[in-house]
Amino acid sequence: MAYWLMKSEPDTFSLDDLRSRPDSTEHWDGVRNYQARNMMRDQMKRGDKVFFYHSSCPVPGIAGIAKVVREAYPDGSAQNPESRYYDPKASAENPRWFMVDVKFERKFKRLLPLSELKAEPALAEMTLLKKGNRLSIMPVSEDEWQQILSMV
Repeated sequence: MAYWLMKSEPDTFSLDDLRSRPDSTEHWDGVRNYQARNMMRDQMKRGDKVFFYHSSCPVPGIAGIAKVVREAYPDGSAQNPESRYYDPKASAENPRWFMVDVKFERKFKRLLPLSELKAEPALAEMTLLKKGNRLSIMPVSEDEWQQILSMV
């Protein structure tokens, strides 16, 4: 099993939105960064755990946990001209973009803010906290995962 952090803007799609979906499950579409796509497509496996991170909001931070319940498959929004994620270069033969399905597992009693993550020395090497890293999907080491769980 691997560990991940996935970012979403809570006014677009929050952890509560995930919990409210049928079976508390939703596809994670709209990834349009090749590095994030490659991790999702090539490395994410069913059963992997995910920190659900609220970004681009007044207090960004980790809201809770989800898990991957379906491995990567073509992101149909890339082929839909009505979608904001449309990519005219994507086709059924060359889908270009992929998504996974995630399922709500747990909401933390409180949001674990980015400021607390940055203040924790044990997380100094965490990808999220490295300068200039803006990926929406990133790996989390097992030690980082355990450290974060100990903080909530």
